[in-house]
Amino acid sequence: MKWHKRFLRSSLWMPFLSRAAAAYIRLVFATTRWEVMGRENVDGLASNGLPAIYTFWHGRLLMMPCFAPQFTRMHVMISLHRDGEFIARTMRHFGFGLVRGSSSRDGGKAVRDSIKLLKKGENISITPDGPRGPRMHAQMGAVILARITGTPILPVTCSGSQGRLLKSWDRFFLLYPFGRAVLAYGPPVLVPLEATPEQCEAARQKLEESLNTLTAECDRKCGREPVLPA
Repeated sequence: MKWHKRFLRSSLWMPFLSRAAAAYIRLVFATTRWEVMGRENVDGLASNGLPAIYTFWHGRLLMMPCFAPQFTRMHVMISLHRDGEFIARTMRHFGFGLVRGSSSRDGGKAVRDSIKLLKKGENISITPDGPRGPRMHAQMGAVILARITGTPILPVTCSGSQGRLLKSWDRFFLLYPFGRAVLAYGPPVLVPLEATPEQCEAARQKLEESLNTLTAECDRKCGREPVLPA
């Protein structure tokens, strides 16, 4: 295991590191000139207190707290993997609730908890290619939740002019402060309550295509070469 992995997973350093990460996210958000695309796609839901399943690629995870609407409570689905603990602690600094486990990998409890929250009118946030990829390929978890609860899936992504793509499996984008960035909300993806397996697969493909198209557009607007799916 590389030294930085051991450092991030250290129970001794994790509280300090999660606070530092939250402070960095706030710094980047406050010092960045943001352009928002597709605001109407989120305003119609959030201003009326309607829940949504917010989805974004694992590689665009850093600025996720900036995607969340202020009208309703957000819960983040985070895997039980050790790396997930660092993310979970960081999200707590933004007042987010946590759903531990993956909708498609770590058993039924995460799904059951998410269904209860969505039916209460609260938001769920998911990385559909997490926690281990393949990069920018949507798994079925968000579609399953949408079919059971009737909740729309909202694609969200961002890019920036100042930052660095890491050489991780997800091509994690580390946004730097004092630059220009684009935040984009795509049209909601709807899944019928009585959707057939074929309709669910069509919705999964639509979500994947929407996120990839939006992410590529954001990258180009920021003068970046778009990241390709694995």
